[in-house]
Amino acid sequence: MIRIAAVADVHVGADSVGKLRPQFEHIGERADVLLIGGDLTRLGTRDEAAIFADEVAGLPVPIVAVLGNHDYHFDDVPGLLSELERVGVRVLEGNTATITVDGARLGIAGTKGFGGGFANASGSDFGEPEMKMFMRHTHALADQLEASLASLDTDVRVALLHYAPVPDTLQGERLEIYPFLGSYLLGRAIDTAGADLALHGHAHAGTEKGITPGGVHVRNVALPVIRHAYRVYCVPTPGEVLDDTAACEVVAGAAASGAT
Repeated sequence: MIRIAAVADVHVGADSVGKLRPQFEHIGERADVLLIGGDLTRLGTRDEAAIFADEVAGLPVPIVAVLGNHDYHFDDVPGLLSELERVGVRVLEGNTATITVDGARLGIAGTKGFGGGFANASGSDFGEPEMKMFMRHTHALADQLEASLASLDTDVRVALLHYAPVPDTLQGERLEIYPFLGSYLLGRAIDTAGADLALHGHAHAGTEKGITPGGVHVRNVALPVIRHAYRVYCVPTPGEVLDDTAACEVVAGAAASGAT
């Protein structure tokens, strides 16, 4: 069983020095990997990224992240990546990471994702150039996510995003802003390629638990939603007997060879 610690939307700023590190004090005892679903910073500055990096440097578990909309605000993604990679944080955008845990392989496909809306209430690739650009960006990142997930030949596969792939985990947010919080295209990509678990953030007033139409568990791990430094999810490896005494939520998605 692979223990996945996950959080998003930590929004590190200048006043965060020394505050994040203590929250991860026992993570090595509780989890095998830490996944971060975007918005590591408040404004996307290199200084903020450096503070985040220093807070997580040397943690006893691998760290994999995607960026969120706040991380793009200052338009210095190369600076952010430099600081994060300095301490070994792997940042994904349309690509994958593989981590071995006690002989089992965890594959992570990551993307920021983007908005657009959900079934029967989604934008379309039609009309003004600005609308076409908006929706084509979502299509492109969803296509990358599908290809990345499909390329993983691992025991467990996880989709790591910032924007939501289903509306379930947005419940609590105003319905009017759903198109700016996620897209059904991301959920469709997950179902087509298959995954055991999908993680995202961004929706601060949303709900933790959801599921794709194909049966993949989705978890909104935005810090204001989970209200803990991180949440731990246990994903069984193929053929493993489920242990209902595990000190974390056991999730078993529709994975392996594709959910639909």
